[in-house]
Amino acid sequence: MQPRPRSGARQYNPAVTLIRRLAMQEQEKLGMNILRRSGLVAALAWTLVPAAAVADAKSDFEATMSHDGLEKISVKGIAVAYAKPGATLAGYSRVQIEPVQVAFRKDWDPTKTGSQFKLTAEDRENIRTGVATLVHEEFVKALESKSSYKVVNTAGADVLRVRINILNLYVNAPDTKSAGRSRTYTVSAGEMSMFAELFDSESGEPLARIVDRREGRSSGMMQISGKVENTGQARDIASSWARILRDGLDKAHGIGKK
Repeated sequence: MQPRPRSGARQYNPAVTLIRRLAMQEQEKLGMNILRRSGLVAALAWTLVPAAAVADAKSDFEATMSHDGLEKISVKGIAVAYAKPGATLAGYSRVQIEPVQVAFRKDWDPTKTGSQFKLTAEDRENIRTGVATLVHEEFVKALESKSSYKVVNTAGADVLRVRINILNLYVNAPDTKSAGRSRTYTVSAGEMSMFAELFDSESGEPLARIVDRREGRSSGMMQISGKVENTGQARDIASSWARILRDGLDKAHGIGKK
């Protein structure tokens, strides 16, 4: 079961802080239309800011991602990835997933679906913890499929520790089960970014660090949106990230090789 994230103080992580700052700078300077076309909000922010800020933004991001010796690599389906040179996941057959942390995009201040009233603090916390739970569930489901990689709560010699941060969560039509019937139409349910880190569970040595941004499915047409649609699309995004981790473990173990 996903431990319920606490709403109090969070462990400070400079990479998380930098990613959120770059994303907000981009939104303020370029507007939402450019933002939505930009791909990865945080990791590629420097490609869209004024020339004078490009070098500093890129340098800050790369320094944060690689400060402990990690080097940039290419991972299919992931916008930006860094890994320890020579590191392999072959020695890990179990996975420990830390409680998933979730943070909304700073400019997200919606009203309740079908209402002019703003979401309450309780509503926001329910959405945040709900997303944290479903992300955890999708990672467990993908990893334990066919009993390949057992998810555990303790460290061990063969245990890979995974830390997942969901950042810049933006829900276009949050449904809080308000009374009465209402319909809200959106193009997609919203968007979120993931900043994830992989560690050796015993030594704490960092093995990889990745950043990616996904947006809910879009047909290009307006469609009814609500809790079921929002949850389903969030699960699809989380599942796609989880499968990438599973594929990485499979590849390291030689699973699927002909």
